[in-house]
Amino acid sequence: MSLRHALLGMLAEGPASGYDLAGNFLRMLGPVWPAQHPKIYAELARLTDDGLIEVDSRGPRGRKAYRITEAGLAEVRRWLSDGDVDHTLRLEPVLRSFFFWLMPPEDLDAHLAREEEFFSATAAAYREYAAAKDRGEFGDAPHTKSARLAIEAGVRLYQALADWAAWAREQDPGNHEEARP
Repeated sequence: MSLRHALLGMLAEGPASGYDLAGNFLRMLGPVWPAQHPKIYAELARLTDDGLIEVDSRGPRGRKAYRITEAGLAEVRRWLSDGDVDHTLRLEPVLRSFFFWLMPPEDLDAHLAREEEFFSATAAAYREYAAAKDRGEFGDAPHTKSARLAIEAGVRLYQALADWAAWAREQDPGNHEEARP
């Protein structure tokens, strides 16, 4: 996924300012695809230059609200339909697990306990958000229904990582002094 396409998708819901998009991005996509304000504003400028979005209105202190153009909508739809999906998962916790053998057992256990707690809490937060959507608190617009599917992916992914951390705590990764070079 690219920041460009995420912003186009968010603007397909309706006009929004860079500030609003950054807040929505953090709340909705932050755990899976983080983006800082400067990157969002830079991408909005590129999208405007490319004719994929345009300024919808200007508010106090130069605040701009953007809206997607027909070309932008066509681009985000093309991206969604594209068969070449980057399935790479860049998960630092999994990368670190390749080197757990270098940690003292007590440090590894404490680390994995923190990981399990983090992943469990994140899954629970997604579950709460899903329950609110299921109760109809966000309406039944197409983008809300689609968001519910994404939220379920978050629930399942973070729960799987929590389960993995709990399982890993029970394993012996060979982190013993004699195993070290």
